[in-house]
Amino acid sequence: MKAVRFSRFGAPDVLELVDLPDPHPAAGQVRIAVRAAGLNTSDWKKRQGLMDQELPQTMGYEAAGIVDEIGAGVTDVAVGDRVFGFTAASGAQAEHAVLANYVPIPPSLDFATAAALPSAVETAARGLDQLGVEQGNTVLINGASGAVGAAAVQLAVARGARVIGTASAASHEFLRSLRAEPVAYGDGMPERVRALAPDGVDRALDVAGSGVLGELVELAGGPEHVITLADWAGAQRHGVRFSSGDAGRALYSLALVARLIEAGQFVVQVGRTFPLSDVAEAHRVGEAGSVRGKLVLLIE
Repeated sequence: MKAVRFSRFGAPDVLELVDLPDPHPAAGQVRIAVRAAGLNTSDWKKRQGLMDQELPQTMGYEAAGIVDEIGAGVTDVAVGDRVFGFTAASGAQAEHAVLANYVPIPPSLDFATAAALPSAVETAARGLDQLGVEQGNTVLINGASGAVGAAAVQLAVARGARVIGTASAASHEFLRSLRAEPVAYGDGMPERVRALAPDGVDRALDVAGSGVLGELVELAGGPEHVITLADWAGAQRHGVRFSSGDAGRALYSLALVARLIEAGQFVVQVGRTFPLSDVAEAHRVGEAGSVRGKLVLLIE
């Protein structure tokens, strides 16, 4: 099968399509013929050598496709079913992938949109869980218009929380469509938040990593009420928890988001799609940050 791999760290041109043996599922897993695979910031960080140091590396942890082989004990899906989810290891950006965590694709979604969901939804749900967001809370989400931020907004709203989200002015209507109250980021952000919530907020989730943890701590009444998904150094400086999957992942969120989508309570934006052979260009576009919404690779 064809798969994306790199054998040295560097610019996007180190990525190559190579022939690798077809994978096969272990017990409880399924193999899919991949139709779409999501791209994430971690992909370019890995390629640059900022994360895992082993070489070579295959790419991708989230995919959507058609089940074509099932492992022992699998009874919840059958060959031919459409599913999306997380791989058992890296390698989603390929013609075939083994999924360890998966759910059926909602009937209303195409493969590209389904592939855009897993990482953003799990990351957002994990952050909200670690904050203890519940009905009646007022939650500030810093960086609310990106893939993870928009997922966090919608999941928090589904819990019955009031959501205030920071974003550029161009994204404010989008946030309103998600039932969030937008504020502009940058100088004066705390004052703008207090104009909406004079007593501050109950919880704050930092998705953007834009150096505002001090302000979020003040608005939320202490570091114990703030989680960051993106600012490791700032978390150490301000005593804020940095969210990672090491303490447990919110895998239940895959089935939850499927239900919310079918109920008309969750939407996802695919910013742009690329054929698998154009993965290097997809990395360039992703690193430039010029496209709102998830970037997705398509496999025909």
